[in-house]
Amino acid sequence: MNDTTEATGEASSEAPTFERREDSKENLFKRSIFSVPVTVNVLIGSTQITVADILGMRPDSVIPLSAKIDDPVELRVENRLIARGELFEPASGEIGVKITEIIDIAIES
Repeated sequence: MNDTTEATGEASSEAPTFERREDSKENLFKRSIFSVPVTVNVLIGSTQITVADILGMRPDSVIPLSAKIDDPVELRVENRLIARGELFEPASGEIGVKITEIIDIAIES
């Protein structure tokens, strides 16, 4: 298990802990790592099309995907699957992802 999953496979609400006030080199390193920004990509589906199809695209073109609208989506960092979730629209009108599963990277590797 990693620090973000418990024996049940459910996501832990707690981040890995360390004494924040301790000025050891290890804690300074951990604090700097936690602040590194990463890009999370949400994969909603895929398809294969030809270059001719791409060149023929216009505004209002539709690309059919392999997934249904209610299918789970994948969250990836550096193309590594880290979680699954479902799309939802909060009251603000923006699209979001509700996390439904945290992937145990030790098992997925």
